[in-house]
Amino acid sequence: MILFMKTMRLFGTLLACCGLAGQVQAQVQPPKKKLLAIGEVKGFEHDSVSHGLATLEKLGRQTGLWDTYIRTDAELLTKAKLPNNARNLNYFDAVVFYTTGDLGLTDEQKKDLLSFVHDDGKGFLGAHSATDTYFNWPEYGDLIGGYFNEHPWGQVHCRIRVEDRDFPATAHFPAEFPFYDEIYQLKEPYSRDKVRVLMSVDPTSVDLTNPRVHRTDKDFAVTWVRNYGKGRVFSSSLGHRDEVWDLPDIQKMWIEAVKWAMGMTEGDATPRPAAK
Repeated sequence: MILFMKTMRLFGTLLACCGLAGQVQAQVQPPKKKLLAIGEVKGFEHDSVSHGLATLEKLGRQTGLWDTYIRTDAELLTKAKLPNNARNLNYFDAVVFYTTGDLGLTDEQKKDLLSFVHDDGKGFLGAHSATDTYFNWPEYGDLIGGYFNEHPWGQVHCRIRVEDRDFPATAHFPAEFPFYDEIYQLKEPYSRDKVRVLMSVDPTSVDLTNPRVHRTDKDFAVTWVRNYGKGRVFSSSLGHRDEVWDLPDIQKMWIEAVKWAMGMTEGDATPRPAAK
């Protein structure tokens, strides 16, 4: 009986220790990051905006890494105090745009968004048509790394070349793979002197005689990154179709992109020329 009582006391002590260890472990879990997803459309209407941003919200929940706040307006893009318990930029770790056109930001809001990335070291991500946004705001073009300049082939079967298989957002892709999506062409300020291209279209897989092809250098980047002051910028023009957002490889790309933009992982964003 005495041995039994000692055994039970020891067992109780072990349970208490395990419980305490669990509490300590729970206490040291880092808080989830916060992603502000802007789906405001002031230009061409993309049906996939809702599904794309909902996918980012789902991926945040599935990984347990971030909470997503989806908005179809630009009210929260400010550092000013907002009424009605609304969050401002200071609350978030990164902002993603799936947008078109002029979103109506005030000069102060524009300043705050640039400062959020450049000075605060936060993240900015552009999805598909984010480069088709704010043509009249050159600083935005500099932030995202280039502007949309037509999609010469519309939705097209092509081959995607993965130029950087060390970067966390593209390391899981094969060196080259077939793809069907709407492929964008970029114009200034896009330059490989300013951004690091992660993926591009193999120019031999598309019709370069198309009269809407304006790039004589045959450089059709579809995914790229850059450092912007203290912050990080990721952009991918892929994702015109709902089906693209459902692809496991694309979802993994976005998980790693958000993690990198939020400073949770490391990846080299140093610009470099195209491979020979």
